[in-house]
Amino acid sequence: MSVQRFRFHPSSLLAFPLFGAALGLLALLLFPLLTGGGIPPWSALALWASGLAAAGVLSAGVGFGWLSLGESREDANLVARRGDAPVRRWLLAHLDSKAQGQSMAGRLVAVWVVVAAVLTLTVLAAGRLAGPVPLPLAATGAALAVAAGALAGRGRLRGGSRGARDNGSGVAALLAAAAAAGPETGILVTGAEEFGLVGARVFAQLEGPRLAGVEVVNFDTLDQEGDLYLVAHDRRGRELARACATRLEGLGAAVRPRKLPAGILVDSLPLARAGAAAITVGRLTWGTLRLIHTSRDVPEGLSLELAERAGRALATN
Repeated sequence: MSVQRFRFHPSSLLAFPLFGAALGLLALLLFPLLTGGGIPPWSALALWASGLAAAGVLSAGVGFGWLSLGESREDANLVARRGDAPVRRWLLAHLDSKAQGQSMAGRLVAVWVVVAAVLTLTVLAAGRLAGPVPLPLAATGAALAVAAGALAGRGRLRGGSRGARDNGSGVAALLAAAAAAGPETGILVTGAEEFGLVGARVFAQLEGPRLAGVEVVNFDTLDQEGDLYLVAHDRRGRELARACATRLEGLGAAVRPRKLPAGILVDSLPLARAGAAAITVGRLTWGTLRLIHTSRDVPEGLSLELAERAGRALATN
């Protein structure tokens, strides 16, 4: 086993709240330009485009750790191989958990409201070229943006979470898979997934070309209820998902391949971008999403039976 140590910036979680705050401020600045007469009609669109671009660059810089708003932390990936044979399938799960002012369900709602606000204000700013925007429409757009900023702001770290579902259940599946894995299967436990997939991105950089054509199965949140989702990112992943679906069909849960929902990030994504055929296996409901990233994500009452069976079913390629 080897250890891949790295440092990361916890402040990366502030990227979305910062973007939301910038969006709300932009809406307030934009309001008089949308409704007022005697103002160049292009001014609203110019302010909106430049402000949105600046907010995007700032948020990306914070999110990817290029701009630090605090001290960095150390974390690590744990990497295990059996023998010297080239790895044909990597099995992985992230170990870390976090707690925020909103659940995963709340974050998804916040993302959808932010997207709606951006689209609405873009239409209004472009429509200003034809004349002043009616006051009710401009007020609706501004209110939507302010609400989006408030919802995004709740994504800051707050409290603690035991992370039973996200991602204790995934680690349980990985351990069951590790016990049944063959010599061409590698085991990867990633760190700092909750802070922007840092561990997976580090692993992808270090492995580089060796990931091309390799299969990757990521276990992330396997609750005791709901459908089994096989999340793929490209054609290679969809082919792997179809092959894995046949192994999971006898576990007692409906198996559903799907794309990655907007607002959710998983460790299979950077590995797919590195050339691997990568999927994420998860089982959850909307009720699960309301628990994740809160203090209510506890092991009491949670069964890991299906998680362990899924791990064993996907242990080898």
